[in-house]
Amino acid sequence: MKKYAVIAAVALMGLASCSEGKFHVEGNITGAKDSVLYFEQVGISDISVVDSVRLDGDGDFAFSGERQEAPEFYRLRISDQIINVSIDSTETVTVKAQYPQMATQYEVSGSENCQKIKELALRQIDLQQRAIAISRNDALSVEASNDSILAIVRQYKDEVKRQYIFPAPDKAYAYFALFQALGDMLLFNPRTNRDDIKVFAAVATSWDTYYPQAERGQNLHNIAIEGMKNVRMQDASGAQTIDASKIRTTGIIDIELTDNHGKTRRLTDLEGKVVLLDFHVFATEESPARILLLRELYNKYHAQGLEIYQVSLDPDEHFWKQQTASLPWISVREEQGLASPTLAIYNVQAVPEYFLIDRNSNIVGRSQSFKDVEQSISQLCR
Repeated sequence: MKKYAVIAAVALMGLASCSEGKFHVEGNITGAKDSVLYFEQVGISDISVVDSVRLDGDGDFAFSGERQEAPEFYRLRISDQIINVSIDSTETVTVKAQYPQMATQYEVSGSENCQKIKELALRQIDLQQRAIAISRNDALSVEASNDSILAIVRQYKDEVKRQYIFPAPDKAYAYFALFQALGDMLLFNPRTNRDDIKVFAAVATSWDTYYPQAERGQNLHNIAIEGMKNVRMQDASGAQTIDASKIRTTGIIDIELTDNHGKTRRLTDLEGKVVLLDFHVFATEESPARILLLRELYNKYHAQGLEIYQVSLDPDEHFWKQQTASLPWISVREEQGLASPTLAIYNVQAVPEYFLIDRNSNIVGRSQSFKDVEQSISQLCR
């Protein structure tokens, strides 16, 4: 008996191990007997069928897949009715819906990301209905109709940024929000709109940090960089003083600020160096100790290629210049302080905060991801 008990225990452990390596999407959709429910993966450039099932009267379904190392997106679809879900590990997501209104009348549990995606999807549907109502209002001229639609789109984007994207840019729902559309038009334009590029950059920077090998993160990063390049080319074309052919992109989101000597300093000019990008407030009790630490690192590794690009968020410019007069590294100041869009782009929730950038201008981590910053700098400077 003991022998069989051991065998049974081992078998159960094996089943548990297999289960731990997979994610699950399950539930039921009523009112869809004999309909085919498709479970599809929503890739960057295409949508592919992962599995499907013909529903019976109860509408029960269960799909599974291999563990995800970074957030990935899927959808449940019957005809043109779609429910979007995201998976970022081995979670179990439960969906209950009623056909044919499953796209709007469904419940989801087991995933905060999926719950937020539902909220965003419903808000997007509401936005579209309001836009249609405006366009059909005969009392409005074409110009007035367009202005009204643009106004509700701006309001929608502002709410989505404040409530979903900036508070948690590393989440799957923040990524999902970036690609919402009104008809065929993306709500966030990452190609030429300066403000929208910053939104993409904020999510891209966060994904660079937390999911450095993820294809989606790299794609976001490339989109943000390309958008910044487009804007620079537009500026160059308008000013007619800059050779657009000399505009280049690197692997980081650029920062361009004035240093304590009145010189414009760009983060991208440090390509080829190991950079510690430091966000700092000198008017804090912790500042002296942090500056001493930075001095030790700079003195030890500057000859090996380390540079410090320190962004001050102090409101008093005169005080900042006094504090930085004797510092040997690059000291710049963000005039908008804690309201700076640069903080949003780099998803800085609290200061002080630092990022490490390798010689190829790739962010390799931030303070939370390093146990020993000196050891990390030493390895990067080799």
